[in-house]
Amino acid sequence: MRSLALLLLMPPLFAQTGDSGAAAEVLRQYCAGCHNVKLKTAGVTLDPAGVTQIAGNTELWERVARQLRAKTMPPPNVPRPDAVAYSKTAAYLEAELDRAAAANPEAGSLPNLRRLTRTEYKNAIRDLLALDGLPKEMDFSLLLPADNAASGFDNIADLLYVSPATMERYLDAARKIARLAVGDSSGPVLVNYYRLPQQAPQDSRVEDLPPGTRGGIAIQSYFPLDAEYEFQIELSGFPRESHQLEVTVDGERTQLIPIEGPGRRVGPVQAKFAVKAGPREIGIAFIQHTEALDEGSLHTRLRTRGTQPAIGAVTIRGPYNATGPGETPARERIFSCKPKTSAEDAACARQILAALARRAYRRPVNDRDLHALIPFYEEGRKISFELGIQNALERLLVSPQFLYRIERDPPDAKPGSTYRLNDLELASRLSFFLWSSIPDDLLLELAAAGQLHEPQILEQQVRRMLADRRSDAMVNNFAEQWLYLRDVEVKAPDVFLFQNFDEGLRKSFERETELFVGSVLRENRSVKDLLTANYTFLNERLAKHYGIPQVRGSDFRRVALPEGSPRAGLLGKGGILTLTSYSIRTSPVLRGKYVLENLLASPPPPPPPDVPSLKTEAAGSGETLSLREAMTRHRASPACASCHARMDPIGFALESFNAVGQWRDQENGMPLDLYSKMPDGTELNGVQGVREFLLRDPERFVGAVTQKLLMYALGRNVQYFDQPAVRKIVRDAAGSDYQFAALVLGVARSDPFQQRSAKGGKQTP
Repeated sequence: MRSLALLLLMPPLFAQTGDSGAAAEVLRQYCAGCHNVKLKTAGVTLDPAGVTQIAGNTELWERVARQLRAKTMPPPNVPRPDAVAYSKTAAYLEAELDRAAAANPEAGSLPNLRRLTRTEYKNAIRDLLALDGLPKEMDFSLLLPADNAASGFDNIADLLYVSPATMERYLDAARKIARLAVGDSSGPVLVNYYRLPQQAPQDSRVEDLPPGTRGGIAIQSYFPLDAEYEFQIELSGFPRESHQLEVTVDGERTQLIPIEGPGRRVGPVQAKFAVKAGPREIGIAFIQHTEALDEGSLHTRLRTRGTQPAIGAVTIRGPYNATGPGETPARERIFSCKPKTSAEDAACARQILAALARRAYRRPVNDRDLHALIPFYEEGRKISFELGIQNALERLLVSPQFLYRIERDPPDAKPGSTYRLNDLELASRLSFFLWSSIPDDLLLELAAAGQLHEPQILEQQVRRMLADRRSDAMVNNFAEQWLYLRDVEVKAPDVFLFQNFDEGLRKSFERETELFVGSVLRENRSVKDLLTANYTFLNERLAKHYGIPQVRGSDFRRVALPEGSPRAGLLGKGGILTLTSYSIRTSPVLRGKYVLENLLASPPPPPPPDVPSLKTEAAGSGETLSLREAMTRHRASPACASCHARMDPIGFALESFNAVGQWRDQENGMPLDLYSKMPDGTELNGVQGVREFLLRDPERFVGAVTQKLLMYALGRNVQYFDQPAVRKIVRDAAGSDYQFAALVLGVARSDPFQQRSAKGGKQTP
């Protein structure tokens, strides 16, 4: 075996060009010693001569190219190629792989039927019936079975199925939705209950409530009829003086309720008044007496409410004394015609049901589609026209044509062959990708005319759909799952170690990251700004947590950050730093793994099953170890060292942030050591060092974003045969400095998005 000294003295192999001979020599020198027929390390055998026949084993060579790009192989402390050899060998392999993919395309297979996710179901109901603004208590998607997730996403097609046992839940949801949309006055009294978290602060204005108020709750609710509704408001506290409780509907004061003091424990109060049908915002808050906060620490104030009265919960009951269904957006959407005589009923019903079915089924409808709905209409019509439409709507909402996304193989498609989707299938893919919902009328019209696949029209529609507010789903659905932002809701930092952490701060974490990611995506900025943008979104509570001055009030606003601020980009966001920590301490491993997996699409393998727990005391002496010292001893095992060598340097560089994202300079009274080296020798020193590492080769980060975006768009895991498409999307977006719209458009144009493989092709787990 050649000595390390000899290898280091050798000249670069790619002094001039990255041809197959040079690539084979790199593999022979640095890879074949372990990955040969005899050793088969990690189950991989490499024949350097195989670089001239890459098309015969694309799965293996994609794996090799990925490892070379990430510089994860060879492992630490063994001879490694220089930077030029790494880059040019990977580039040669990728070029050959792209050439092989062009000659023999593979789109991957998906189930012909896949159920709508709960989010897609909710949004489809919203857009089909104009039922916007439904509160959580009326979110009928929650009646449905929870979606399974894979690789962070809950829209993976192979996991979306309906068992016979859950069909009853769809029937129940359809019945309630149809009744609410039509405005059925025979329904039962609704009881909606809203409880504020115990830790919710009540000493300042809530963001969605009027100026001049303190505390309280803003409730997004839906009122099914024009009627009276009863509000019961649970209060707590021992006020020193009298207070006034304001109740508003869509910002207009409806009630002003006096709360007597001083020193008397307040109890529940009630109000009853008329509310127009439809989505309404109910505000319940106290009139602000003074800007002074309660006495006592923040920890005490948030948990005991102090001496000011506070709202604990609100119950809304009704409707009572209904005067009619009202003029709601849902009724306007459904009743496109209103028969004046009974002779007009049948024709009007067909018009209404045809329009609803076209949107619900995402295609033109025919007599067969209507024949399945008309008997349900006729049964209800015996009582009234509106009940007939309500019955038919119930049937439509449990139709497989609505509940499933359907893509059929052409009758003449050979198993394993790749074919292009028809325009109606492409329209559904686009709308569920960008809106997590059904296509609108314009998209369906273009698809029905066979024009949607035309490149110019496709680009116009993608840009139009991104400009629509429904594309907020790209933040609320894609980004939250890609970055695991939903997990912030379940994190529970230790209440004794982090006494200033409360529900208000948790909600601020979520809102900050949502607004920040949304700004990058909606403003069509470069996705690199996700790492480097020198602004964020803060309210007073979060600004104090970060130590940023001159931010007042509960409203979030865009705040410019100084040059070199640790809060720039995703790595400085308290929500991400909290979800990558344990309840009592930070975790360099979790943070390093998060960066590798989510920002570089290069996850480390899972740990072995017998990993011992981390010991923070030196054996025998009882000496307290720093986290770095404890981790150094912990990963002494060679089996652990190779993975930790990639994760730990990233995590240690982020140790300036504690377990709830606050800045710190010390740990256990000792100065923090933020300096580390990656296996390839890259030096990291603090959060800025991690940002520079991630953007040293921007195509890796952009490729990771693209890979996650493609996975979300397809509803399946990205496979080795998708990598040529990922690389093309990234290359094409480089001219715009990787603007988000360019990546989205690249996904929509890509072969995996516009094509599928007939059953019998390569299966995608």
